[in-house]
Amino acid sequence: MRSSTRLSVVVAVAGGLLAQSGANAQELRFTLQRQVETSPGSGLHHTIAEAETWDPRRTAIIICDVWDLHHCLNAVKRAEELAPRLNEVVGRLREQGVTVIHAPSDCMEAYADHPARRRALDTPPAPNLPPDIQAWCNRIPSEEQAVYPIDQSDGGEDDDPAEHAAWAEKLAAMGRNPKMPWRAQTDLIAINEGVDFISDKGDEVWSILEARGIRNVILAGVHTNMCVLGRPFGLRQMARNGRHVVLMRDMTDTMYNPAMWPYVSHFEGTDRIISHIERCVCPTIASDQVLGGEPIRFRDDTRPRIAVLMSEDEYETERTLTYFCQQQLGRNFATRFIYGRAEDVHDLPGLEAIDDADVLLVSVRRRALPQTQLDRIRRFAASGRPMIGLRTASHAFSLRDGSPQEGRAVWPEFDAEVWGGHYTGHHGNALDTTVTPAADAAPHPILNGIGQQPFASGGSLYKAAPLAAGATLLATGQVDGHPAEPVAWTFQRADGGRSFYTSLGHRSDFENPRFLRLLRNALDWATDRAPSDAPLAEPVSFRGRWTPLRLPAAEDILARLSTDNQESTWLRCGLRLPGGALAADGEWRLRGAGSEVWLNGEPCAACPDLADCVLLPESADREDSNLLVVRLSSRDEAGRVLARPPVLAAVESSGNPETAPVSLAGGWEMRIGENAAWSQPDLPAKFALPVSIYFELPERD
Repeated sequence: MRSSTRLSVVVAVAGGLLAQSGANAQELRFTLQRQVETSPGSGLHHTIAEAETWDPRRTAIIICDVWDLHHCLNAVKRAEELAPRLNEVVGRLREQGVTVIHAPSDCMEAYADHPARRRALDTPPAPNLPPDIQAWCNRIPSEEQAVYPIDQSDGGEDDDPAEHAAWAEKLAAMGRNPKMPWRAQTDLIAINEGVDFISDKGDEVWSILEARGIRNVILAGVHTNMCVLGRPFGLRQMARNGRHVVLMRDMTDTMYNPAMWPYVSHFEGTDRIISHIERCVCPTIASDQVLGGEPIRFRDDTRPRIAVLMSEDEYETERTLTYFCQQQLGRNFATRFIYGRAEDVHDLPGLEAIDDADVLLVSVRRRALPQTQLDRIRRFAASGRPMIGLRTASHAFSLRDGSPQEGRAVWPEFDAEVWGGHYTGHHGNALDTTVTPAADAAPHPILNGIGQQPFASGGSLYKAAPLAAGATLLATGQVDGHPAEPVAWTFQRADGGRSFYTSLGHRSDFENPRFLRLLRNALDWATDRAPSDAPLAEPVSFRGRWTPLRLPAAEDILARLSTDNQESTWLRCGLRLPGGALAADGEWRLRGAGSEVWLNGEPCAACPDLADCVLLPESADREDSNLLVVRLSSRDEAGRVLARPPVLAAVESSGNPETAPVSLAGGWEMRIGENAAWSQPDLPAKFALPVSIYFELPERD
């Protein structure tokens, strides 16, 4: 790590290469990664890779907010890791003819006389400037139905408190504002005076792209969940206005604090934001597609990488196992999900993700895969890397009857060769299964915290005996009138790798904490991690944090409120109130939200002539985002508002009737408790609130 305290980050990168000479420009070849739903409304996603060829003369890279300093020390350290490689990326793309735009926001004064800044200012304004191209963009339509994946409302700082305080003192001693210490782009990213551009203005950047005929834009830098997405030259503005934009996913970092929901590691927080972008905003690429080698990985990101294969029709592990991984593994593991294709369950799109995985977790039943896919799984096993199997993985790649169709392949010996098992069917579904940990295996790390008491399993008991030589029995299962069968064991494979298999994995097993711990322990064991004594992650509670929900609320949410809740219910959302949506002497009325309402921390006054109505204060920001907070002090009031969302209406001038009422049905956040500070913003709304809880009011006709 460099001893310098200068922040070294390239924030936005416009994708493609714009040829400087034009004559010798060579095509750029990228593999774009995006995520698509496995089926409409499933909430599960395939990761799809698509090759594209770009003309460098129609490509740009934008380096956004790569500042010299930052208020978060850990952000500085991570940025200094990224900057040298990002500088290489920029240099290589520049050599190939790509237009390079440096965009360190709030720092234009430092470049007033710089040739690259003058070049941006001298670019004629484009005649087709999109509306709001100079504004921050909180959300685009493709994000409206998605749940934003992290809580960044605390600003995302993940510093040790003592180190953060010392860092703030150091910044102050340097004559910098500890909250906004940046004055220029980091000097670790070179600016070419002869060809580059410098601008932090959306209209200027757009005009540069138009003047040079640029279609493709790459963004890189920090911070993904804030500036890279939201700036006027960021991903959302580029995507919604028709640019072919990508994020360089390994040349970025988030502002995310693991002490906030979803309580995962900082790097997992970044991964979840990147997944949100791939699903809702634009595809991504990586720096190795420009420089070769491997994508960069932060030195503190030591998470083992797990690839999870799911394609079975019996137990819904595409839901239960996905939820387990998301809830229980986010602090210590990086997880990639691979699902069977709905139109052809014998196809596993995105299987190439197993190539760089450390562990393969299999929940597949009787699939005949394309030969190339099965060969990929065979290569993984042959590499000696650990494998974990759940329930139907014993017959993952064998058919019950017949032969596979042409071009498809099976692996009937998979059970014996990979798991060391001998699956021959199962006992009746009506027979209750009792699982007993093996007494002589009690010291095994996979049984850590499981205990020796028997427990029930909801699934039928598989017949798996006898186990192969090299297997170590960890637990047995039994049904009345039949011999015990092995239900969990490890196996030393002939290829040198080791496996863990359990025939548990029924839907109800995922509700049993002992099974969940068994599975988590197996992953620790497979990756040579010491077994964790940490408690299992608990289901999300509205008491612990701001939690996303949609209004009108689902019946189960209303039922939870109607039980024993005696505390206040708080709701919040973001509002964007464009200046043209209301006459100068008009007012905004919020109906149906109760009487305790705050906008940007300022109490809202009651309407003089209407019950259950408040006026938004005149201080409402007509150009930017607003934080709306509602406190509901009784269960009845909370139930009414959750069932019937508030309505926001415009009144053109005092005494006139309302026009254009808008129901605030959709994404909100809720929490339960008594804390007056919840009415106040910690940060400006555009930084603190997830995009899934924004309402954008229309302009007047």
